[in-house]
Amino acid sequence: QVNLVESGGGLVQAGGSLRLSCAASGRAFSSADMGWFRQAPGKEREFVAAISWTGISTYYADSVKGRFTISRDNAKNTVYLQMNSLKPEDTAVYYCAARVTRPAVGDIKTAWEYDYWGRGTQVTVSS
Repeated sequence: QVNLVESGGGLVQAGGSLRLSCAASGRAFSSADMGWFRQAPGKEREFVAAISWTGISTYYADSVKGRFTISRDNAKNTVYLQMNSLKPEDTAVYYCAARVTRPAVGDIKTAWEYDYWGRGTQVTVSS
C-alpha cells in the first residue's frame, strides 16, 4: 500500500515556474516507479513524466521535454516535478502515481500501469 499526497500547485504567469511535490507513505515507495500525469477540463488524463525506482531512468512527454524535470529522494519518500517556462496549455490538475506491481514490463508512460494515485493538485498558468 502506498499513499500519495501532492502539493505545490498554484497560479503562475506564463513563463514562470512551479515545483510540485509528492509525499509518499508505504514501504514499497523505494522500489516503485513514479509518474506524473495531468488532466485538463474536458480532456483525458495524459502522461507528463516518470522516473524509475532506481532513479536512473527518466521519461517525458514531448510537450514538456526541456521544461520539466522529474526527480526523487527516497530518503524523504518524495518525488518532485520542477516545471519551468510554463505555458497556459500546462493548466491542469496534476496527479502523482506509483507503479509497484512486478514484473513491471508495460509502458511506464501509460496510466493503467500504475497502482496508486494521489488526489491531484491544481496548476493554473495565466497569459
